[in-house]
Amino acid sequence: MSTLARLLALLACALTTTLACAAAPRIPHLDLDVTLDPESRRFRVVAEFAAPGELRFALHDTLKVSAASIDGKPAAAVPVRCDGDMREWRLQAATGAALRIEYGGTLPVLDRALDHRGVLGALPPMAAVEGSFLHSGSGWYPRPAAFFSYRVKLSLPAEQRGLVAGRLVTEELPRDAGGRYAAIFEFEHPADGIDLMTGPYTVREKLMPRRNAGPLRLRTYFYRDLDQLAGDYLEDSRRYIELYSEQIGAYPFTEFSVVASPLPTGFGMPTLTYIGARVLQLPFTRATSLGHEVLHNWWGNGVYVDYATGNWSEGLTTFMADYFYKERDSAAAAREMRLAWLRDFAAVPAGAHRPLTMFRSRTHGAAAAVGYGKAAMVFFMLRDTIGEDAFHRGIRLFWEQHRFKVASWGDLRTAFEQAANRPLKTLFEQWLQRAGAPALGIAQARAQTVDSKTKLVLTLTQTSPPYALRVPVEIVAGGRSQTRWIDSDRERQTVTLELDAPPEGVRLDSELRLWRMLDREELPPILRQWIIARAPRLIVAPADAAVSRAAQTLARSFFEAPAQVIEAGRIAENNEPVLLIGLHGEVDAALAQLGLPSRPTILAGRGSAQVWTVHNGKDGAPVAVISARDAASLTALMRPLPHYGAQSYLAFDGSRAIERGVWPAPGRLIAVTR
Repeated sequence: MSTLARLLALLACALTTTLACAAAPRIPHLDLDVTLDPESRRFRVVAEFAAPGELRFALHDTLKVSAASIDGKPAAAVPVRCDGDMREWRLQAATGAALRIEYGGTLPVLDRALDHRGVLGALPPMAAVEGSFLHSGSGWYPRPAAFFSYRVKLSLPAEQRGLVAGRLVTEELPRDAGGRYAAIFEFEHPADGIDLMTGPYTVREKLMPRRNAGPLRLRTYFYRDLDQLAGDYLEDSRRYIELYSEQIGAYPFTEFSVVASPLPTGFGMPTLTYIGARVLQLPFTRATSLGHEVLHNWWGNGVYVDYATGNWSEGLTTFMADYFYKERDSAAAAREMRLAWLRDFAAVPAGAHRPLTMFRSRTHGAAAAVGYGKAAMVFFMLRDTIGEDAFHRGIRLFWEQHRFKVASWGDLRTAFEQAANRPLKTLFEQWLQRAGAPALGIAQARAQTVDSKTKLVLTLTQTSPPYALRVPVEIVAGGRSQTRWIDSDRERQTVTLELDAPPEGVRLDSELRLWRMLDREELPPILRQWIIARAPRLIVAPADAAVSRAAQTLARSFFEAPAQVIEAGRIAENNEPVLLIGLHGEVDAALAQLGLPSRPTILAGRGSAQVWTVHNGKDGAPVAVISARDAASLTALMRPLPHYGAQSYLAFDGSRAIERGVWPAPGRLIAVTR
């Protein structure tokens, strides 16, 4: 079990206590005095807090307790057992006694080879001159309770800067190269963990005036080569905070910082976000990702998630950030994002479908398709159902009722029911508790014209057991179209609509306003289908040893599950997705040998590597292709390629995508019979 999973399990198991702690005026408090030398990775901490009775706490196995005291008297902290790289310690004390624990050691070195999937797993506390990251679940401090407040005093070498989430109380800059940087941070609200970040940062600051509150401290902690971006990040942070303060309620903290990470992270913590240095340089980060992380200060860090009943915060944040920005751009851009959610979900094998109540965190692509895409679509459908005004009232009401408390999907439902003044039991239960999605269809469309009056008779079908749906049907007549909404709660249902003119055709949910299984005509093959395949297969086109090694290494970073290497002649053995990798000439020869379509014209001659999915696979097996100039061009795809799961084709110049897109799939217009 990963560190994150252990943390979520702890929170779920301690839910009753957690609710009480979050609502109570007094919560356990932890004081930490931290000294870190990133070059030697030496780490020393003094922790002080009130004993909850017999204390069992976990530290990373590189850290050892050197001394302990209870109410000022020496005491023994006893190592009990090891669980992987975590060691449990026991200290017997009366409830409320003053504990002091001194511990330390040499931290593991920062793992520079970690990719974006690796940082979502169990991370040890890691240190290096270019950046240290001590994840909240990595066992670098004793946890006094599921939720607690804290004060952290931090001491670092002169050239280093560091922070934890919270209010910056004091900061002392070194007077010379031999001095030390010191800072104190406080977090007075219930916290479920502490993340510590350090690095050779240049710090920029901007104070943001606020009505009826003190100024908000905005900061960037950037490497020197990123410092030219600091002003834009500070301004965009201010803009996002103002946006969500108006939509939800006042920003709940006293500061917000953007911190550069040497790892490919994208984490949101209270008062800060920790983003990979490479990603900070990309235009979409400020345009979308930054706003997403700012919003988590309300959802997830301002209202806590009841993980036992499912993580609602990622879906709500995706809807109010990523989707909102697309909706603000254009209706077409918003529809394209809804289509991407549905196509991502369609790539998930049926056996991997899970209800939203089981989503905890994004550990793999299938989980993300549900926890982000489906959850965001639920909020979209909820807004369609109750209207924008009631939806926005519900959002503000939810924030007012649950600020710095644990909240569940049920609490969200209650807030929206109060705002809309109507029951929403069916809507929430069917979308949260049922796995998968309904498959909808039009079995028959027939028009009758009597006395210049036209009646359209439609027979709708859907999955058994049926969902309660309002189904939008586009009716095309004379080059124009209109949309009618039909209530459907049966497996087969016939309705009659009166029209002004004879229709030519109908489309079901052409604007993609329902969470559903897409028709085949709406489903071009996208790379997500290969990335999350349960039993992917790999064909390496004939090549020398260096190319073969590069191809297999790339495949391991691309697939979430181990791939079976097969010969080309075995492609028809089953229908599991197949990935063909090789150099341009060998790939072209393999495509011809397999009777597959040749290289797409749109990619021919573009860049150092090309990636595409094949419209018509071989004997039912979906096929994707990676074709490169040389082994180095394959290696350059290891980091970027897994991020492009929503695409059907790409061209790369080194690691930079210079062409991308999705094969056309306009959907089907069903002719109306007479």
